[in-house]
Amino acid sequence: MQFMDYHVHSDYSDDSWYLMEDVVQDAIKMGLSEICFTEHVDYGVKEDWLPDDNYLVGKNKVVKNVHYPRYFKELTELKQRYQDQITIKTGMEFGMQQHTIAPFQTLFDAHPFDFILLSVHQIDNLEFWTGEFQKGRTQQESYQRYYEEMYELVTLYKDYSVLAHLDLIRRYLDKETDAFDTTKEQIAEILKVVIQDGKGIELNTSSHRYGIHGYTPSLDILTLYRDLGGQIITIGSDSHEPAHLGFQIKEGQALLQSLGFAGLYTFDQMTPTLHSFA
Repeated sequence: MQFMDYHVHSDYSDDSWYLMEDVVQDAIKMGLSEICFTEHVDYGVKEDWLPDDNYLVGKNKVVKNVHYPRYFKELTELKQRYQDQITIKTGMEFGMQQHTIAPFQTLFDAHPFDFILLSVHQIDNLEFWTGEFQKGRTQQESYQRYYEEMYELVTLYKDYSVLAHLDLIRRYLDKETDAFDTTKEQIAEILKVVIQDGKGIELNTSSHRYGIHGYTPSLDILTLYRDLGGQIITIGSDSHEPAHLGFQIKEGQALLQSLGFAGLYTFDQMTPTLHSFA
């Protein structure tokens, strides 16, 4: 089974200072066969870089989206430089909201992507990590609104590969309480659309860093996805620094195999390929 990481951030994400070439070199050292860079883009709460903006490599503290010209240029260079040692794929993590679909579509249409993670990081421009979104809502109301937004997005937007960290909102609520029993119907409707559209979900191993028992999404959600006929699944560490890269990937692969998934998927020019566990 290949050792791959399909959720990797570098200095091109506003919350990481991990230089892209350092990521590649570290991935090679740890034996990763394939990585996909999935830098953060969050229209609605972040702006794009302008040509005259001062971009400080490895030291940038400005909260903006990916510096697209630099990103695609460096990716092209690194793919060529390390082509005999590792496969590097071009991706992004679209932190989408219903009212920001248009700029994401424009971005997608303008560049050659291998892989797109569809994420929900904020709703109505209210961030989860600051607590703005949860303010004035009960835990159940937060979950319900979160999954409502996700359902609308997978219904309206189709140029993505997999849904990232599907129950991410749990990270910002009661980490000990899994709301699956009260949100199962909502989640099932989301997964049905994902499966019908030939899309997938990811197993995100970063939950261990955030003190959440198990993975993101939960074992219940993974099982539901399987039972509904879902097959396409990727695995990613959601790394932002060296200690994160490749974390719990092999353990996650073993879990997916035990659940009966046929294997992991990689993507090339948005087309999925199965890599069997057998």
